[in-house]
Amino acid sequence: MRIVIAEDLALLREGLIRILRANGFEVVEAVDNGAALIRALMTHRPDVAIVDVRLPPTFTDEGLRSAVEVRRQIPGLPILVLSQYVEQIYARELMSDRAGAVGYLLKDRVTDVGQFIDNVRQVASGSVVMDPDVVSALLTHRAADPKLLKLSQREHEVLALMAQGRSNAAIATRMFVTEKTVSKHSNSIFTKLGLKPSEDDNRRILAVLAYLQS
Repeated sequence: MRIVIAEDLALLREGLIRILRANGFEVVEAVDNGAALIRALMTHRPDVAIVDVRLPPTFTDEGLRSAVEVRRQIPGLPILVLSQYVEQIYARELMSDRAGAVGYLLKDRVTDVGQFIDNVRQVASGSVVMDPDVVSALLTHRAADPKLLKLSQREHEVLALMAQGRSNAAIATRMFVTEKTVSKHSNSIFTKLGLKPSEDDNRRILAVLAYLQS
């Protein structure tokens, strides 16, 4: 699997390269600014782009905007964004085309190598991966919404896990309940949020995130 990395901190960039190569990935290029990222993505068209939100020259949202710009030219290009903080506006922008194959993780999660590698593979396969803290921020943003207020405490828990990209089976394991129970909660959530139910996990996650971002 071919990967392009965009990270301006040399130590973290080298750390990512070593972790990925040790786990069988091919890092075709690692860059440290937005312009170089655009060039690298257009040249290599990697299986995944791992991108820091803030890159030179602006150190604001250069990395994300560069990745989104290329994704418009290469629809569905898998992008895994790394950020130091929970920045809702960037999470919403990343999800704006609702095509899947995207992720938003906090840099602290990279310390769990196994989980990080799994997240990279999920994004490459077309899935959506969201950091739990990002999901919580989106939920908080919509906390006063009448539809969210209709959800039970248990349904809020299922919704948060669902938006992290977990399947019904994974949610059931995490909550120590049966898949049937999770399915029941999921159907209730969709009904209360006015969303069309879906058997496809990725479409389901995108539907939930679309609602949380609105």
